[in-house]
Amino acid sequence: MEKVLGMVYGITVRSRGIGGNLVAGLRTIAGGEIKEYTQLAQLARQEALDRLSQHATSIGANAVLSVMFDSTEMATNMEEIIAFGTAVVISPASGDQQLVKLS
Repeated sequence: MEKVLGMVYGITVRSRGIGGNLVAGLRTIAGGEIKEYTQLAQLARQEALDRLSQHATSIGANAVLSVMFDSTEMATNMEEIIAFGTAVVISPASGDQQLVKLS
């Protein structure tokens, strides 16, 4: 590792529309996975991760260590999703080791 640049993050706030909430509400009657909310969670996490990558790249990082997610309910049917980690600059690995590049 050449340099530690500090914490980087990506944030999104999401809400499901009334139609999605209605369908999800009906699914709770039968039990099981609520696919509408699973899809929303996946999209929100990916958006937060994309924004984390953009933030890291903007400060000169080529990697992020210890990426984690957190979420907070902000209002009824509204949730903040944040991805955060430590931005670093690392040099290419030798031998069989490879680095995952930020896009």
